[in-house]
Amino acid sequence: MKWKNKYRSQALFWSTLLLFMFCDSVWAQNRDIPKDTTYNTMRVWRQIKKSYPHARPAMDSLGGDLKVVRNLVYAHLARTDFGPRDLHLDVIRPNDQRKHAAVIWIHGGGWRSGQKEMDVPMAQLLARKGYVCIPVEYQLSLEAKYPNALLNIKSAILWLQNHADQYDIDSSRIVVAGSSAGGHLASLVGLTGNVPEFESFLESKHSTQIQAIINLDGVVDFMAPLSLNLERKPDSPDAFWLGGTFAEKPLIWKEASPIFWAREEQKIPMLFINSGLPRFHAGQDELVGMLKRWGTAHQVYTFDVQVHPFWLFHPWVNKCVDVIDEFLKNNLINPERF
Repeated sequence: MKWKNKYRSQALFWSTLLLFMFCDSVWAQNRDIPKDTTYNTMRVWRQIKKSYPHARPAMDSLGGDLKVVRNLVYAHLARTDFGPRDLHLDVIRPNDQRKHAAVIWIHGGGWRSGQKEMDVPMAQLLARKGYVCIPVEYQLSLEAKYPNALLNIKSAILWLQNHADQYDIDSSRIVVAGSSAGGHLASLVGLTGNVPEFESFLESKHSTQIQAIINLDGVVDFMAPLSLNLERKPDSPDAFWLGGTFAEKPLIWKEASPIFWAREEQKIPMLFINSGLPRFHAGQDELVGMLKRWGTAHQVYTFDVQVHPFWLFHPWVNKCVDVIDEFLKNNLINPERF
C-alpha cells in the first residue's frame, strides 16, 4: 500500500505539471501584445495645424499604376513573451514587369509606437518613381527590447532576397530607409550588415549587406551631446527600449548607436533628411564629417520647419520623395537600369 500511494503521488504530480505547462502555453499564445497608439498621423496633424495651417496628411492613394500586396508574413517567431508571433510587410511596386531597386521602409514612433501603415503614402509616391517599396512591421519596445527590432529588419532583408524573383526585385540594389526611430534603425541595420554579433541567429545563404541608407530625422549617436543632454525620465522612449539609462547601460547605448559601426571600407551612400529640430538627428554632424573624410557618398537635406514627422504631410512629402529619388539615382549601383 505504501508503494502504491507513492506512485500515485508521483503520477498526480507529473500530470498536474504537464497540465499547468499546457495551460500556460495556451494562455501565452492568447495574450494580447500591448500597443501604444499615441503616435499617429491624425494626432500629429492636430498638434501642428495651428502653426502650419497649409499642412495636410498624405493619404493612401492606391491606383492602377501600382501593384500592392499587403501583410505578407516575412518572419515567424515561434517563442515570444506573447506566444507565437508573425511579422508582416507590404510590397508596393510599379505595375510593370521590370526589375526595380527595393526600398525597405521602417516606420518611426520612438521604438514604442507607430505602425507600418503610417508610411504607406510615402512608399506609394516612391514606388511611382520606379522602386519596390516595402514597409515593414517590427517588434516595438512594449513587446521586445533592443536588439529585437534590429534583428527583425535583418530578417526582412533576407526575406526580400529569397523572394526577389517573385516580386521582380533587383536584389543587387537594396536600400534601407526609415523615419525617426525608423531612421535610426535604418542606419543601424545598414551599417551592421554581416557584423557577426548581429548575424549569428540567421541561417541563410544570402547577405544582409545593403547598398544605401536613408535616414529621416533619426538619431545616429545616443551618446552625442544633443542626445545625452536631454532631460529624461526612466521610461523615456530610448532608455525604455535600450533597457536602462546611459548610466545603467553605457555599452548598450554605444552598441545601438549607428555611428560606431561606420567604417571607411563600407562606402555605403547615406542620405539624411532633417527637420528644423536638431535633437532628432543627434550625432549626424560627426558622422557626416567621417563620410566626407572617407569619400563616401552622402547628402544632407533640411526642411526648415518645426515639424518632426514632416514626411507624413503635404507639402513636404513630395519634396522628400524627390530628394530620395534623385539621391538614389545618383548613388545606387547600376543607375542606368532605371
